[in-house]
Amino acid sequence: MICNPYEIVIQGLTSEGRTFRPSDWAERLSGILASFGEDQKLAYHEYVRPMLLEGVRCVAVDKKLEKAHPPVFRFLMDFAKDNDLRIVDCRTLIDEIYPSKFLA
Repeated sequence: MICNPYEIVIQGLTSEGRTFRPSDWAERLSGILASFGEDQKLAYHEYVRPMLLEGVRCVAVDKKLEKAHPPVFRFLMDFAKDNDLRIVDCRTLIDEIYPSKFLA
């Protein structure tokens, strides 16, 4: 599955269809909540992660973040709005990409 139904996805495309730059923006944004583990490797937060969706860089944000850390959630949503990025519920993405899978 591309994302879980409880996530909001910030896509690296503007409303005009342009690719958002720099190319590592999703990793940088996700890195805000990342930390280094005991193995000295960077680990993304359980509620925020970068992802690639059909060649487009995205950030998946678990909806639980809104209650757990409201200021961080607001920051991420404001970042997307300020940069004219598409914000979409994962359920919508699943329906867009796999419409026939859910028809019965």
